[in-house]
Amino acid sequence: MLKRIFISIAILVAVCLSSFVVYSVAYGSGKTAGYDKGYSAGQDAGYSSGKTDGYNTGYTSGKTDAYNTGYTSGKTDGYQEGMQAGLGHGYTIKDPTYAQALAFIKEDKTDGNKYVDPTYVCTHFSRDVCNNAENKGLRCAFVELRYPDKTGHTIVAFNTTDKGLVYFEPQSDMIARPAIGKRYYQCQDLPPGYSGYLTPAYDDTIEDILVIW
Repeated sequence: MLKRIFISIAILVAVCLSSFVVYSVAYGSGKTAGYDKGYSAGQDAGYSSGKTDGYNTGYTSGKTDAYNTGYTSGKTDGYQEGMQAGLGHGYTIKDPTYAQALAFIKEDKTDGNKYVDPTYVCTHFSRDVCNNAENKGLRCAFVELRYPDKTGHTIVAFNTTDKGLVYFEPQSDMIARPAIGKRYYQCQDLPPGYSGYLTPAYDDTIEDILVIW
């Protein structure tokens, strides 16, 4: 009886040991296979997800930073080059209103210059008024009047925003109203106290009006 009990215990122990060995082998094999598959699946999923997220984040951030940097730098360089190529002097001139043109002519001192033939004549008066107007940001035209004897005279004009083209005699600041076929001395508004201009000895009949901007 006792012998049978020992035999049963021995068999039970052998079965347990065998089961433990099988379990250990199976566990190790399963762990290895699971690790390999899990690592591979995790690597693939992690790489794919990380690549996508990293690309999107890096591309978006890089694109934004590069665009901002490039836009700012390009705008600055382009603006400076454009100003130099297009304007040259760095500011924009504009057409004045009628009141602004009158105010400029009244303030400008060119009419106080002395007429000295041939070193400072009508062309010089007109040139100086045009340059002074531009320095004030106002667009001013150099106007050439041509006479029958191939001579002529120069005055200035502003293309006012409210009353159109307005002419001025730069030597007197008087408004001029030149017209083809009319003598120039009759085309100027008279200053207060004047009854009329003296008729010049030469023929100042206007044959052509050239407005040069």
